Amino acid sequence: MGVATTSSLHLLAQLNLSDAFSGFGGARFITGFTMLVHMFWAELFVGFALAAPVLQAWGARTGSPRMDRLAHSMASFNVLTFSTGATFAVLFLVLLVGLYPQVTASLFTHFFYAIAIAMLSMGLALWGMYSYYYKWDRYSVLNKKRHIALGFTMGFFIWVWMVIMTGIDTYMVTGGPGVKPLSVATVESFGTAVRGVFNPMFTEMVLHRTFANLSWPAFALAAWASFMYIRSKTQEDRAFYDWSSSVGLTWGVGFLMLQPLVGFTIVYALKLSRPENPVSGANTGGTYERLTSGDTSNLLLINLILVVVLIVLSNAAMYFGAERHPDQAGRVPIRFFGLVAAVAGLYAVSPLAEFPFLYMRYIALLVMVLATFGAYVTYLRGRLRFRYGSPGRSYRIALMATGVVAAVIALNMGFMKSNSRVPFTVYNQPGYTVQPSPPPTGFGK
Repeated sequence: MGVATTSSLHLLAQLNLSDAFSGFGGARFITGFTMLVHMFWAELFVGFALAAPVLQAWGARTGSPRMDRLAHSMASFNVLTFSTGATFAVLFLVLLVGLYPQVTASLFTHFFYAIAIAMLSMGLALWGMYSYYYKWDRYSVLNKKRHIALGFTMGFFIWVWMVIMTGIDTYMVTGGPGVKPLSVATVESFGTAVRGVFNPMFTEMVLHRTFANLSWPAFALAAWASFMYIRSKTQEDRAFYDWSSSVGLTWGVGFLMLQPLVGFTIVYALKLSRPENPVSGANTGGTYERLTSGDTSNLLLINLILVVVLIVLSNAAMYFGAERHPDQAGRVPIRFFGLVAAVAGLYAVSPLAEFPFLYMRYIALLVMVLATFGAYVTYLRGRLRFRYGSPGRSYRIALMATGVVAAVIALNMGFMKSNSRVPFTVYNQPGYTVQPSPPPTGFGK
C-alpha cells in the first residue's frame, strides 16, 4: 500500500500543470481569472461586513426600521455567498502551489507570522458574521448593543485580514525596496514580516482598498435595489427598495470621490519605490514606469475612462433621483454640476489633456471631483424631503449601469496592478517570474 501511494505521489509530482491549461489561455490566464472571481465576491463581502453594523447602529439611534432591514439583508447576503468567494480563494491557492511553488513557498516563509495573524483574523471575522446573523432575531431585540458589537467584530477583523493581504500584495508590486528579499531558507522573523508589510506603497493602498470596498458594494446595492423594486408587490417594499437605492447611491458616490485623490498618492508612492539597482528585465522606473508609460499604460487609461463614465452616471442618477423632492428642488444645480463634471472628465481623458501644459489632466480631474461634490451636497440636502416609492425609469437604469461599471473598475484595478509587475511575480527579484515553475523532480526517491 505504501509503495503504491508513494508511486502515485511521484507520478503527480512530475505532472506539468501549466501544459494542462494551455487550451484555456495558459497558467497566467486561469490563475488570474480565478483571482478576479474571488475578488468580485470578496470585495462585496468586506464592504457589507463594514457597512451592516454601521447601518444597524444608525438605525438604532434614529429609530429607522429600514436601516435595520437593510443591515439584515447585507448580513444575509454575506452568509449566503461566503462559500462562493471562499471556494475560488482555495482554488487560487491550489493553483499558486501547483503552478508557482517557489514564490508561494517563499511568500509563506517570509510572511509566516503576518499570514498567521491574517488567518486568525479571518476566523474571528467568520465567528462574528455567523453569530451576528443567526442571533439577529433574539439579540437585535433583547440586547441590541451586544448584537451591534458582534457586527463590528465581523467588520473589524475582516478589515485586519484585508490590511495584511494588502501589505503582502504591495510588497510583490514594489519588490520591497529597502526590505530583505524573499528566501525559502527558513521562516523569517516577525520583524521581517512586519517590515515587508509596511512597504512604501502600503498606507496608500490600504486607504484605496478601504474606500473601494465601501464604494463598489454601495453601487452594487443601488443596482440590486433598483432591480428588486421592479419585482416588488407591495407599496411598502417599493418604498424600501427605492430608499435603499438612494442609500447605495449616496454611500457609493461619497467614497468614489476620494478614489482619484488616493489613486494619485498610490502612483506617487510607486514612483518613490522604484528600485535603486534594477535587475535584468526590470524598468529603471520600476512598476511606476510600466504602469504610466510602459506596457500597462493602456490599462491605466482604460481605468481612467471607466472612472469618468462612473462619475458621469452617478451625477445623472442624482439628477434623476432628485425628482422625488416634492418641489423637485435641487435638480437645476445638480444638472449644472453634472455637466461641469462631464465636460471636465471628457477633457481629462482626451488627447487634448496635455494642452496648454502637462498638468491640465490632473486639474480637469480635480474639477470633475469638485463639481461632483457640489452635486452630491445638493442631492443630500434635498434627500431629507424625498418621497420614496415611485422612482423614474431613467433613475433605475442609471443605477443599474453604475453597478456594472463599478464592478468592471474594481476588477480592472486588480488586473492592472498585478500586470504592472510583469515579468516578475515579486518585482525586481529575478528568482520569481510569471512563468510557471517546473515540477519538482526526484520526489520519493
